[in-house]
Amino acid sequence: MSSHSGRSGIFLILVLVVIAGLLFWLAPRIGGWLSQESGGLPSIGVGLGEHLHPTPTIRPSSATIIHQIQSLSRLETVSYTIEKVITAESGQDALAFLFGDRLLFVAHGEVIAGIDLGQVREGDITVTDDDRVVMVLPPAEVFVVTLDNDKSYVYDRETGVLGLNQDLETAARQAAEQEILNAALEDGILETAEINGRAYLQQLIISFGFHEVVFVSATPTPPPPNHPLTIVPPTSP
Repeated sequence: MSSHSGRSGIFLILVLVVIAGLLFWLAPRIGGWLSQESGGLPSIGVGLGEHLHPTPTIRPSSATIIHQIQSLSRLETVSYTIEKVITAESGQDALAFLFGDRLLFVAHGEVIAGIDLGQVREGDITVTDDDRVVMVLPPAEVFVVTLDNDKSYVYDRETGVLGLNQDLETAARQAAEQEILNAALEDGILETAEINGRAYLQQLIISFGFHEVVFVSATPTPPPPNHPLTIVPPTSP
């Protein structure tokens, strides 16, 4: 009886060892099958942590936005290159052959416009509870009107015997700057500058985490004064 019982005990131990081995071999494979079928086992600890300790959403204040915008200062958003032909003359009367002076001036110039963000004040920007920014935008303005001296030149000049006017070319250059400015304004440079400025600022503010920017136009500034052509008459003999 004892011999039979001993053999039964050894057999039972062997069976248990085999079963344990099978379980050890099947355990990772069953986990993989479950993951493939259900899209992965849920992590209870992570889920509870997300609900108990949600990640805070931080948005900059209006003062922070103003500081970032004011650092851009004069935001140049558009540049026009224009060519104009200017006629300047003096002494064109019956004695033009003596005192007359007439020239054609070819002017190449550049006009740069944009928005002066240094004018933005704290009351011009409002941050709403639904992550929206309302901004009063300063009007677009012309920053630079300049002639390219390397490309601007006197194309033709007709001068009487005593009619050379030393100030005529200077007057033509002044008139050219005004004509170049007028051409840019007529072509809508201020409107383009505002559109480009809004697009740039919208992209900048949304990068802070806001979902919408609403622009309100400020009261426009008066148009720049004209600089009419001034012809200096020649000195009488």
